[in-house]
Amino acid sequence: MLSDRIQTLSSSLTIAISSLARDLKAQGKDVLSFSAGEPDFGTPRRIKDEAIKAINDGFTQYTAVPGIPELLEAIAGKLKRDNGLEYAPSDIIASNGAKHSLFNLCQALINEGDEVIIPAPYWVTYPEQVKYSQGVPVIIETDETNNFKITAKQLKEAITPKTKMLILTTPSNPTGSIYSRSELEAIGEVLKGTEIIVASDEMYEKLVYGVEFTATASISEDMFQRTVTINGLSKSVAMTGWRFGYLASPNKKLISVMNKLQSQSTSNINSITQKAAIPALNGEVDDEIEMMRTAFEARAKEATELMNEIDGLSVLKPEGAFYLFVNIKDISNDSITFCKELLQDVGVAVVPGIGFGSEGYFRFSFATDISTIREGIRRIEKFVQQKKA
Repeated sequence: MLSDRIQTLSSSLTIAISSLARDLKAQGKDVLSFSAGEPDFGTPRRIKDEAIKAINDGFTQYTAVPGIPELLEAIAGKLKRDNGLEYAPSDIIASNGAKHSLFNLCQALINEGDEVIIPAPYWVTYPEQVKYSQGVPVIIETDETNNFKITAKQLKEAITPKTKMLILTTPSNPTGSIYSRSELEAIGEVLKGTEIIVASDEMYEKLVYGVEFTATASISEDMFQRTVTINGLSKSVAMTGWRFGYLASPNKKLISVMNKLQSQSTSNINSITQKAAIPALNGEVDDEIEMMRTAFEARAKEATELMNEIDGLSVLKPEGAFYLFVNIKDISNDSITFCKELLQDVGVAVVPGIGFGSEGYFRFSFATDISTIREGIRRIEKFVQQKKA
């Protein structure tokens, strides 16, 4: 009865763990959750005021599918100001979060049997959307020796005549690693002369710690032409529930077909969210973004130090985003069992590394207050000590 396509999908481990943690809390159990990728800060007042104004002004009708003109202009302005990228408003589509943008891209681009190169660890959604589009995920394994980033050599060896797309995420969910300009340039050299599209997920670009962020499309004209930049406001401006993401590409044909797809699926995104996003894109809440970034940076430093003090665990300090990707291989090579027991025994919810394509790790979100982080890591240490006893 069900379609073959829908049966290729796996449930999100991130959502599953978060749901289990909520259920245990509802039962009265003492649970600390570090599973969700969601800032613990509120949406800035300026954005909320703009949304309230839009409601009071009656801005509640349908809009153009890709977004209202002033929104698309604000996105184009942001990309030029922050990233040095020259997009016309017509090169941009606003969607219901970056996940929706990526879905539109996969559906528009991938044919049955097309290969999509995905470095692991990866965001859980990447291979699932590729499979749903009848494509073939080609996973490139990475590890701590190169800060969980693929090399140009690895990319070259993975490319076949069937390769259609490369998905990059910088900064990375779940590792926090960031591709440097020189690393992106090396990747760009490998791709020259091919028709491979690059989907560059840059959702965490504002949350970086002591390193410089480089937009993939800014590397060269060749990379600009082949890159679809995917971004949004969920993480940097604490707008997860507002559902706002966007993509940009100079490929007019690709933009046109994604526009057509969105017109027949969701149509425009929430009209109120469109108005609310404009001040954030125009830089009007940059001070609050910096406040959040500074807080995350301090948490990253302390959480990394505390986690590395636990005998049997190790973690690299993240360069961006708000996660630790913790190595548990000295304790267990079954991250699902490890995380289930951690939740049941000491009430700490984290996400198994296998969900991100890398066994022997778990993802720990430090998007919560420092006292909760300290208590959570104390409980993890207690659990590990019990496992080693």
